[in-house]
Amino acid sequence: MTVKTLFSTAFAAGSILLAGSMANAQSTTLTIACGAVGVEFEQCQADVQIWEEMTGHSVEILRLPDATNERLDLYQDLLSSESPDLDVYQLDVVWAGLLAHDLVDFTPYLDANSPEFFEGLIENNTIQDRLIALPWFIDTGLLYYRTDLLEAHGRSVPETWDELTETSRFIMQQEASGLSGDSLWGFVWQGDSYEGLTCDAIEWFHSYTGTTFVEPDLSITINQPGNVQALELATSWVGSISPPETVQHKEEDSRAIFQRGDAVFMRNWPYAWNTGQQEDSPIRGRIGIAPLPSGPAGSAACLGGWQLAVSRHSDNVDLAVDLVKFLTNEESQKRRALDSGYNPSIPALYDDADLLAEFPQFEQLVEVFQGGVARPASATGRGYPLVSRIIQRNVHRALTGDASAADALQNMQTQLVRQSHWYGHQPLP
Repeated sequence: MTVKTLFSTAFAAGSILLAGSMANAQSTTLTIACGAVGVEFEQCQADVQIWEEMTGHSVEILRLPDATNERLDLYQDLLSSESPDLDVYQLDVVWAGLLAHDLVDFTPYLDANSPEFFEGLIENNTIQDRLIALPWFIDTGLLYYRTDLLEAHGRSVPETWDELTETSRFIMQQEASGLSGDSLWGFVWQGDSYEGLTCDAIEWFHSYTGTTFVEPDLSITINQPGNVQALELATSWVGSISPPETVQHKEEDSRAIFQRGDAVFMRNWPYAWNTGQQEDSPIRGRIGIAPLPSGPAGSAACLGGWQLAVSRHSDNVDLAVDLVKFLTNEESQKRRALDSGYNPSIPALYDDADLLAEFPQFEQLVEVFQGGVARPASATGRGYPLVSRIIQRNVHRALTGDASAADALQNMQTQLVRQSHWYGHQPLP
């Protein structure tokens, strides 16, 4: 099955495979998959064009659907059939272990001139001692807050979950409504049953116990008293400091409430900073960011972001690796940040004077990124989607009142143990 066949089946409306601009009789043509959220696709086109002009080769860009599950399904179809039609894959941070068997090891291609990426991303992308993807841009969970509301009520940025809860309640009692005229809420976040809830949950649980769901040695550590306490607190937010509809909210739902001025705090990814500071944003100039609040074990921010990988079924592996190295190098990542606000995966760029002048929040972000907590995708490999579904569904049942926090955690433990035969990796070729 070819790339064009797969995507024409998934998207009947029109072509989404765009030819590169430098094709000629002597050049080689590569194919890269790029997302299309916001300006992502246009930025990919601009970056690829620079490489085309430098090398004389051409690149076809495959426009990916926004839904990550649809992307993953298409990738798995291509790789399982050993198709050579797609050379470079854009991977979510949690897909490294799942797809590693069919991806090229970058280790032999790196040298002293290669950039130093965030350590957590390299660890995440290293499967059985093979580096199967290079980090392109990074995300972690962040706490957003209304600077004007905290100042007006003499409150500090909360450093713990309990402080966030108390401050939210206090300001809600003092303020009649938000900027839109609707109710003001204390804290908005992602409570729907999907991957975003897995991210929220790992932040709560890790901040209370210092563990995730499944550890690198595949021990299952979810059912602990601290995690019960964390989930009980999160459940108490729904309908009190957070809207009842939180159990149906994804990132954009949370951002919409916060950006129209109807929430004091928000948990979201770094992209929300740029949208909140747009000229037509009601909260422009009223936003601050900080690390997520701490529990007894400290603050935890779920590691996110996207990577670039090369299919080992490509007919042009060396050239595809060269394209990936170009797109992820320091110069390219600085240009992407300045053009579109993408967060570099290279720590040194957070000291760059040009970037700090444009994005002063980078000074705060680097510390958060360095401490990002990875989901157990690399350890569980092909079993990670199942692990995430178990977490999402059971946490959601607690949030909706269909199960107690204690019962939800016990169910997670039982189900994760029962399905543990799925965890691990195929031997890499």
